Amino acid sequence: MPETTPTPPTAALSSEKGFVRAIGLFDGTMIVVGSMIGSGIFIVAADITRQTGSAGGLLLTWIVTGLLTISAALSYGELAAMFPHAGGQYIYLREAYSPLWGFLYGWTLFLVIQTGTIAAVAIGFARYLGVLLPSISPQAWVVAPIALGSKYAISLSVQQLVGIVMVLFLTFLNTLGVRLGKWIQNIFTSAKVLALAGLILLCVFVARNHAAIADNFSHLWAIRSAVPIEPGANFLRSFIPTITAASGAFGLFVAFGVAQVGSLFSADAWNNVTFTAGEVRNPRRNLPLSLVMGTGLVLTLYILANFVYLMALPLHGDPNGTTIFARGIQYASEDRVATAVLQQIFSARGAYLMAAAILISTFGCVNGLTLAGARVYYAMSNDGLFFKAAGKLHPRYKTPVASLIVQAIWTCLLCLSGSYGQLLDYTMFAALLFYILTIGSLFVLRAKRPDAERPYKAIGYPVLPAIYIVMAAWICVVLLRYKPQYTWPGLFIVLLGVPVFAVWSRRGTPQPSN
Repeated sequence: MPETTPTPPTAALSSEKGFVRAIGLFDGTMIVVGSMIGSGIFIVAADITRQTGSAGGLLLTWIVTGLLTISAALSYGELAAMFPHAGGQYIYLREAYSPLWGFLYGWTLFLVIQTGTIAAVAIGFARYLGVLLPSISPQAWVVAPIALGSKYAISLSVQQLVGIVMVLFLTFLNTLGVRLGKWIQNIFTSAKVLALAGLILLCVFVARNHAAIADNFSHLWAIRSAVPIEPGANFLRSFIPTITAASGAFGLFVAFGVAQVGSLFSADAWNNVTFTAGEVRNPRRNLPLSLVMGTGLVLTLYILANFVYLMALPLHGDPNGTTIFARGIQYASEDRVATAVLQQIFSARGAYLMAAAILISTFGCVNGLTLAGARVYYAMSNDGLFFKAAGKLHPRYKTPVASLIVQAIWTCLLCLSGSYGQLLDYTMFAALLFYILTIGSLFVLRAKRPDAERPYKAIGYPVLPAIYIVMAAWICVVLLRYKPQYTWPGLFIVLLGVPVFAVWSRRGTPQPSN
């Protein structure tokens, strides 16, 4: 007979009584917002406009990203309310499919997705700190690059050292209790939201340029200067054509699919709050609400930010232009569109103001990712699928200290390798697949456990989850055709987890609830 309430899924959940449920609705929302807002919103507009070729394309890309992300958050809300336990998405995949699928997600999260993102954002923090303190340079070597083959090397620059120190510092603070971690998150997230809102208001009332507005909005859908989109592997070019957004309907769909990568991953990490479910007060209510409120706030700010970029700078520009206005959004220096906007207002000081805003943003982002990620490895350890020490809580602070330390060590190694950016590219495709699988688990669980308690049911089910799956699948197809150098290595990283699972599972993997 089908159950009427979900059985507490395995030993991993019974040990959650040691956690301190100190995360309220506001705190959870700040984890969502703080983990989402990094530096992407300030730079990816340039690449999106080169791919879509129009002002309308830029806005539509972000609107589609917003709809996809919020529909996914609504779906995750149902899963979070069903399984309000540490580990979040790892738990959902395990319960819907099997322990193997949960492990493959956790494995990829640890190997690249979470740690690689932390490394990239921490180095981004150091890079922008270098704007204020030029001695923090990527060319100021503590240890010069040591080649590890033709493509890889390890090194330690002053910039890398600052990123590593930041990772270790925030890891240490998060070992001292979830209350301290959440307060750091609340303070820096509030500051970054105010900074982004301030940028939007400055664009509306100070940086507004009538020539840019006239050009961008009178030619809203005119595709101009769209870059060619080529298959990423030479052997594909004989039967997959090079196209642009102006190549008809199919070309436009492909361009939007490729453009979605930048916007989706600038809006990613919203699911991190589900990892902390064991520490959320009244999780069956607060987790769904924090997911919807957090993603709704961030995507509103993101769409407004791109709208006001179009009010301040022309979309189309000259890559060799000598002024900020001449280069436009498409060819903003180093793609730093937001910096270009502030420089329109404050001249050279604009770069310093933007650097300060990004420092606040990236610091809060690293803190949120550090806090949340360790809870997944904690849940995996309690299932016998990770290092045993990672499944223990500190007797005083009630935090997974060993899990935090292991995460920090691997993140620091990625910082030294300098290859975190490439590794993140490899996992974009895999991350989308895991989102599709997780949202698909709504359908699986409603079939497997029709009478299970669901304190919250996904709004728009089954239409919105199905739309997300179809659209995300389309993006995956586009990436398979035009970015195979990123998709197949990403799949390889995931599949490497299969033999690792076979080894770990010998310790005795608990079975999903029935």
